[in-house]
Formats: sequence, C-alpha cells, structure tokens
Amino acid sequence: MAQVTVHNWDALDKEDLGPLIQRRYVLGEGLMIAHVYMQAGNVVPEHAHENEQMTYILEGEMEMRIGDADPVVVHGGEVVCIPPNVPHSALALTDLLDVDVFTPPRQDWIDGTDVYLRG
Repeated sequence: MAQVTVHNWDALDKEDLGPLIQRRYVLGEGLMIAHVYMQAGNVVPEHAHENEQMTYILEGEMEMRIGDADPVVVHGGEVVCIPPNVPHSALALTDLLDVDVFTPPRQDWIDGTDVYLRG
C-alpha cells in the first residue's frame, strides 16, 4: 500500500529560478503539484512537454499563448488545461500565485534540467 503524506506549503523551501520567479512542489506517484510565484513582467518562454498540465491562477493575472491560438488572459479563479506536447508560454501581467498540476511529474523540474525556466 502506498504511503499517505501531508505537506504544508509554508514549510517547503522556495526554489529561486530567477529574479522574478520561485516555486515549491510536491511529488506523488503519478502527478506533481506546484505553487509558482511570479512577479509582474516575468516571462516563461515557449516550451512543450510530454506532461498534461493544469494551471490554476489563485491570485493575479497571466497572459498565456497556447499553440497557435490567440493569447488569452487568465485571471484569479480560472484554470487553463494544456494537453501534452502543446507549445505554450506565459507573461505575468501582475504579481501572481498559480497552482500547476502535471501528470506524469515533470522530470526536468526534479533533476534541474528545466533550463527554459531558469534565468
């Protein structure tokens, strides 16, 4: 039987990825959940990954470009669902906090090879 764990976001170390972005995450067996903290003006460059992603904006606003679609502004309380292997990018329009959920977990985040995000 799998082990049940309990995590407190405030007890987890924030990982600094650049001057305008930090994150915390928790790993499960088949998925990952993260808090991503961005300051206004932070850019997440276009990238794609094998993981299905859901991004839930808790606070703030983010402009996202997903595939060939027109940019969309995502506000607090809204969720964006991104299928696997679809290119996407983001711009923080305000300071924001989002929850990202990935399945399977992002191996590049775990091993630190997510160079597109670090800067």
